[in-house]
Amino acid sequence: MVITYNGAEFFKVQFGNTTVAFNPISKDSKLKTSRFGADIALVSANHPDLNGVENLSFGDREPLVISGPGEYETKDIFVKGLQSHSSYGGSRLNTIYLLSLDGLNLCFLGAIDTPELKKETVEELGEIDILFVPIGGDGVLTPAEAYRLAVSLESKLIIPMHYDDKTLKLFLKEGGVTDGAIEKLTVKKKDVEGKEGEIVILKAE
Repeated sequence: MVITYNGAEFFKVQFGNTTVAFNPISKDSKLKTSRFGADIALVSANHPDLNGVENLSFGDREPLVISGPGEYETKDIFVKGLQSHSSYGGSRLNTIYLLSLDGLNLCFLGAIDTPELKKETVEELGEIDILFVPIGGDGVLTPAEAYRLAVSLESKLIIPMHYDDKTLKLFLKEGGVTDGAIEKLTVKKKDVEGKEGEIVILKAE
């Protein structure tokens, strides 16, 4: 599995011939966006910085768009969406996504602003290999809230998103690590075994 970061909360996850996109940046956003073909598009909240599915149709690829709570299955991939809340750009619904790809359990928290999850939500998430967590404040979790939540979920790898230089430094200080950003994360199940809350910073493309 290869994970690359496109800024804000926009990630591209590739494994085999399948591409999954999380929270693509819309052409209506003020943020820089990018375009590629995806098979599945997961949108956690209805905001131009997060819902640009129009940028994921390329060639003969037209993504299946998932944009809310529920259970979904496509291409032998099972996706579960759990309701939460965001204050990013105003009060709105946010969906936490859980999916298993290539033997790895991914949890994408989206634009969540809730520092503590309900007990039943945590139970549904189960064991997490890779956690994507927003850390920038201003409608999503602050660096301190994000780190506490990430640690409580006992994820093996933690990928911060939705930040600027200041909030990233604060988050890394919470975790006791220094900046060591990488271009992309190439990972297999065996690579995360034995890890506990290791922070991985990806450079935005």
